[in-house]
Amino acid sequence: MPAIPSFGNLRGRGGRGVRGRRSPVQAPQRRPQPLSASVVDCGVYVGGERRPGTWTHEEAVREVRDRDDGFVWIGLHEPTELQIQGIAETFGLHELAVEDAVHAHQRPKLERYDETLFMVFRTVRYIEHESPTTANEIVESGELMAFLGKDFIITVRHGNHTGLARLRRELDADPERLQNGPADVLHAIADHVVDHFLDVTDKIEDDIDEMEAEVFAPRTRVTSEQIYLFKREVLELRRAVSPLATPLRRLSEGYTRLVPEDVRSYFRNVHDHVTTVAERVEAFDELLTTLVDATLGKITLQLNSDMRKITAWAAIIAVPTAIAGIYGMNFEYMPELNFKFGYPLVLAIILGLCLLLYRIFRKNRWL
Repeated sequence: MPAIPSFGNLRGRGGRGVRGRRSPVQAPQRRPQPLSASVVDCGVYVGGERRPGTWTHEEAVREVRDRDDGFVWIGLHEPTELQIQGIAETFGLHELAVEDAVHAHQRPKLERYDETLFMVFRTVRYIEHESPTTANEIVESGELMAFLGKDFIITVRHGNHTGLARLRRELDADPERLQNGPADVLHAIADHVVDHFLDVTDKIEDDIDEMEAEVFAPRTRVTSEQIYLFKREVLELRRAVSPLATPLRRLSEGYTRLVPEDVRSYFRNVHDHVTTVAERVEAFDELLTTLVDATLGKITLQLNSDMRKITAWAAIIAVPTAIAGIYGMNFEYMPELNFKFGYPLVLAIILGLCLLLYRIFRKNRWL
């Protein structure tokens, strides 16, 4: 693989750069920056066991290739273009994959560049909150990329919740899980990401159950806007889960020789879990759509009920208004004007008619 030029010119204002003729005036070559700020860990593994000591990426790959055994696992956290340049040149990483790893904002995918695989995961984290009906954010997403080669795996993560330190410790404590080389690490990462999917979906299911109970409560304060915001959070989870099924299926079907046959069955298991999560997320989305419709239906029913009450009271008030209007016309010859009990009789008639209308409306549940 030829050495990779500076990555600063790969992305222009319009997106990715396109290779063309070189300008006669070349920009000065920028030297790689120190990796200490972005390298989380760098380990050498032989026979599944981690070799003691602290390694640079050059020393690690030299050790493995001199032995012709083992592999290197390097973990990076949000590296810059210049920080990752040295690693990219050492391991022959493709410039387009490196660009994706640096700038992130990718959907889950699997790409093959010569003898290297590049895989993107979207990670999620559940944000604790008092109630799903008042929370502004429930799911936080991040990204995790992996470069897989014959004797190395390089992970690049974006976000503060995507750390692999605990997973690395578990693998270090169980060398048998790394007998198949870097493909075992890739499987462990995929399984780790999908386990988080399962945890998040369990907690979101509890939130949806709570929201459903609130929606159908007699005097609920849940609005369609709140449910829609929750639906957007579920959509964030869906974007992380659904596209991952295809890369996992390809790895389980022998997409590359970098994944041995013994590891493919494990990827099939992870693929099954992703499918299960995707189906649950799809069900969440449909249920939230139903809750939005139910909330709008309740609002419509409430408006109809209010309109009936207003109409009923308007009809009751119309009785004294009509009678008072008639007797307020000041004609000289009108019935009952000179009757001694005319005034109390009219009041009694008004009251009787109002009570009659009130009972009719109550019987028909308008009041």
